[in-house]
Amino acid sequence: MRQYLVIAHRTLGGAQLMEHLHHLREEDPYCRFHLVVPRRHRPVGPSLEVDEILEAQAVLDTVLEQMATMGMGSTGQVGDPNPVFAAGDAIRRLGVDKVTGVIVSTLPKRTSAWIRGAVPDRIAKAWPLLPVSHVVAEDALV
Repeated sequence: MRQYLVIAHRTLGGAQLMEHLHHLREEDPYCRFHLVVPRRHRPVGPSLEVDEILEAQAVLDTVLEQMATMGMGSTGQVGDPNPVFAAGDAIRRLGVDKVTGVIVSTLPKRTSAWIRGAVPDRIAKAWPLLPVSHVVAEDALV
């Protein structure tokens, strides 16, 4: 069974990403998705870290519920603020041999810190045996 790792935060649940996931489901109706939502980092105090985790968990819970309603098998986790680290943590947790590919969903180039930081390329370089897909959303949802 194919299992895809999906890295997204502000674009999770967006039309472009969901279309991509639906396409993968058409190819393999039994494939599963593991969603990773890196928490946003705001550099002030430990109480804000809790808020960051709760915010990311709320995004994750909402999309997991939507995907369950659509019959799309999904699991998920809140990850490190650095999306490359978050992807690596999830790949190690799941087992690299259990992950079919990584899907990175970002904002458009003009507004995406992840594109400016070469996140899709850095994940591909860190995990050269895993194909990495990049989905660009039209707008942020969160």
